[in-house]
Amino acid sequence: MIKLIAIDLDGTLLNSEKKIPKENISAIQAAAQAGVKIVLCTGRPKSGIVLYFEQLGLTDEEYIIMNNGCSIYNTKNWELMSYAQITNEELDQLQAAVRDFPEVYLTLTGEKHYYAVGDVVPELVQYDAGLVFDTAKAISLEAIKDSSEIIFQAMYMAKAPVLNPFQAAKEVDLAADFSVVRSQPYIFEAMPKGYTKATALKALSEKLGFSPDDVMAIGDAANDLEMLQFATHSVAMGNATDEVKEICRYQTTVNDQAGVAKAIYDYVLKD
Repeated sequence: MIKLIAIDLDGTLLNSEKKIPKENISAIQAAAQAGVKIVLCTGRPKSGIVLYFEQLGLTDEEYIIMNNGCSIYNTKNWELMSYAQITNEELDQLQAAVRDFPEVYLTLTGEKHYYAVGDVVPELVQYDAGLVFDTAKAISLEAIKDSSEIIFQAMYMAKAPVLNPFQAAKEVDLAADFSVVRSQPYIFEAMPKGYTKATALKALSEKLGFSPDDVMAIGDAANDLEMLQFATHSVAMGNATDEVKEICRYQTTVNDQAGVAKAIYDYVLKD
């Protein structure tokens, strides 16, 4: 019996217009009423999640895994339950990686702010901040170090023709000390070593007394792979990458056809 559903947002719960189809909302509410825990599991920061969670209309205490597994929040009072953070030494390492790539922008996701490291906020970075209902703030690395804010993760941003050679040159070195993933054509992410959506989902599942056999996970992209491998009931969206589809037990329809709702009715509420 499935007791927990972990649901990615972009490309999964959200359609291509970044909206939640009403069918998904109805299915999620039905699952919650049947006693299933709903866990949104996303690379987004808190600013890009709260509005969507409120649209689901869930009344019981739920949990959200954010920042690709670097933070877990309780939705009852939006308490930060657990987190991983990037150290000051690691910040230096992350900045050093872009020294020879001036068109690749280092950004940082903190508990309270979205930062662009440097004197200005590039247009691409501000665009991405807008997608999570935030405004990026330009800041020096020293100012971040002097602050007490928790920095969950880093993102390198550039258009694909610029980001591709950066990733080719730096991925191996960065992967030695960070968990890295190409989450979008213009984003290459670096999280504290060992932290992914899967590590957070495993920890939360254990806290709730659930095994992988009790968990269904739904996703579409590279940053969902470990989460999908953890869950016994793994579901690939119809719009998922081939790599995701290859490892999943099930496949549903695309995000523009409420694939999350179909998966819930097919595999959770089928009885």
